[in-house]
Amino acid sequence: MPKALIPLADGCEELEAVTLIDLLRRASIEVITASLKDAPVHCSRGTRLLADCLLDDVLEQHFDLFVLPGGLPGADNLNTDARIHTLIRRLEAEGCYIAAICAAPKVLVENGILKGRTLTAYPGSLAAIDTSHVHLTQQPIVIDGKVITSRGPGTAMDFSLQLIELLTDKTVRDRVEAGLQRP
Repeated sequence: MPKALIPLADGCEELEAVTLIDLLRRASIEVITASLKDAPVHCSRGTRLLADCLLDDVLEQHFDLFVLPGGLPGADNLNTDARIHTLIRRLEAEGCYIAAICAAPKVLVENGILKGRTLTAYPGSLAAIDTSHVHLTQQPIVIDGKVITSRGPGTAMDFSLQLIELLTDKTVRDRVEAGLQRP
């Protein structure tokens, strides 16, 4: 069974975080949510989430997918946490899929793993950082090798379904999508 890690930081976009958690679990992917601190996570719209564990508890584990929900200041809180950057580098070296949505691709840009790669992100979320070493597009979802990025809350469901297909197969993705009764 594939295993995914979703770190949760104060200010994360709850629609993205919950959509990722829910859809990946519907696909029988083991999802571990890990908070940066020992307290409920206060999301960008006031929702509180209780993570499965602390990030420190899973720093040495192997994952098939590491996915960063966006939102502000959630993406900034992820970006300033050295443990997140260490995990990104280690998991990328191990061949793990690395994914980010909305403002969270800024963490990957700042980390350096997107050098020379194509990505997408929430409009304006990368304005304050140097993106001269990446190719930024306006596509809803971009897959560049084992790095997957997406634009924002409106793309969260398609992003999650794409991740399911990458971790499992199209049959599982189609089964999960059929259960959602999307038009």
